[in-house]
Amino acid sequence: MSNIYKALQERILVLDGAMGTMLQAYKFTEEDFRGERFKDYPTPLQGNNDLLSITQPEAIKTIHGKYFEAGADIIETNTFSGTTIAMADYQMEDLVYELNYQSAKIAKEVADEFTAKEPHKPRFVAGSIGPTNRTASMSPDVNDPGYRAVTFDELRIAYKQQTEALIDGGADLLLVETVFDTLNAKAALFAIEQVKEERSIDIPVMLSGTITDASGRTLSGQTAEAFLISVSHIPLLSVGFNCALGANLLQPHLEAIANKTDFAISAHPNAGLPNAFGEYDETAEEMGEQIEEYLKKNLINIIGGCCGTSPEHIREIAKIAKKYKPRKADALNSVESAN
Repeated sequence: MSNIYKALQERILVLDGAMGTMLQAYKFTEEDFRGERFKDYPTPLQGNNDLLSITQPEAIKTIHGKYFEAGADIIETNTFSGTTIAMADYQMEDLVYELNYQSAKIAKEVADEFTAKEPHKPRFVAGSIGPTNRTASMSPDVNDPGYRAVTFDELRIAYKQQTEALIDGGADLLLVETVFDTLNAKAALFAIEQVKEERSIDIPVMLSGTITDASGRTLSGQTAEAFLISVSHIPLLSVGFNCALGANLLQPHLEAIANKTDFAISAHPNAGLPNAFGEYDETAEEMGEQIEEYLKKNLINIIGGCCGTSPEHIREIAKIAKKYKPRKADALNSVESAN
């Protein structure tokens, strides 16, 4: 565990890019998603990217390897939708433990291969914990504002199961990401703290919110600073933002929190905003120029890419990150000295 704290003090760490963007290039069919094991499954499975860790593991392994080759220090497991709540769409709630375990196992195998080749640059696996497709703070029914599609306890139970499987599979840290509802995130953080206590372990936790529009707020209505304050009671490795915005539009929100916390700061923005076809056109060089502004202003400890980013984007980001020192974060010093 202390390895990542040490690495963060030495350099800006690079997170990988978009798993979904890379998987789209494979053009997997319904049959590819099903594989032999699920060929007679009663529901359509195309689009269930997490399932590919079981049915197309070589593709997932290859993508992880490409990001490490591009310069990533941390890769995310293929588990963004790996909860019983999200998997209910495919009637695959019973597979959740296996999906998370296998995803973490694949990622850890690749990370260990690269660490063995370059011991001076250890590679890490972040267990990706997505927001689910439900919100605990708001009603999905405009005619019934008091209704909630999910409870805090349902979220906690689902996140606890995912957390246990990711740890069992070998994740080095956990990344609660794309947080649009802080109450959902609090359920995830509560579940993680439960697992840490039950197992007497201390696994680092990254937390990454998402600013959903030009108002500069999350979907549940918080500004960047309010989001930070509402989660700062948890001992986090890092706090930051990802998705929804390109690098330039995300910068003001990073500036809003960078001097208000001792945690490390992370960002993995999109490759610009989507075009009319929902695709991302920003090149690696264009994104790199914007990311460099973060580094010039000393805003960042961990930097990567979200929607639309590829190994080319990560290679460019890694090249730029090498030129800069990481932002000082007192929380990293105190944990490192405790170890």
